[in-house]
Amino acid sequence: MAQHEIETQWMGKMQFNSLVNGHTIIMDAPERVGGEDHGPIPKPFVMTALSGCTGMDIVAILRKEGKEVSELNIKVQGELSKTAPIEYIAMHVVYDFKGIPENKEAALNAVTVSQEKYCGVSHMLKKAIPVTWEVLYNGVLVFSNKPTANA
Repeated sequence: MAQHEIETQWMGKMQFNSLVNGHTIIMDAPERVGGEDHGPIPKPFVMTALSGCTGMDIVAILRKEGKEVSELNIKVQGELSKTAPIEYIAMHVVYDFKGIPENKEAALNAVTVSQEKYCGVSHMLKKAIPVTWEVLYNGVLVFSNKPTANA
């Protein structure tokens, strides 16, 4: 069975360094809680993993189809619980594309395929929390499955 493995070492105070595929990732806490703020706190790495996973899917899908966008920015918003354990209770992904109008549908399709078929991080998270998304293309909202406040 395939597996991933990382190693994490305590570096003192609140800093931990993780070795991930030969790359060092530094995690730390703000000074107010005993860290030195040499890196981000660990929890947002879940959102980083989600954005990287789905982003790489989208780029691969568009390349395979011979479609291009000039820009893709992904923002992930994680809603935190109010009581301990503080955990994500929902995530929302905003895909912001820029490109020629003719590639709008290909971009939207790539997001859908990533979210519904390929992105393992999203698939795993959806077993525990809602993961919604929206797509902007050249500044115009073209898709959203985020429930409205009135729903």
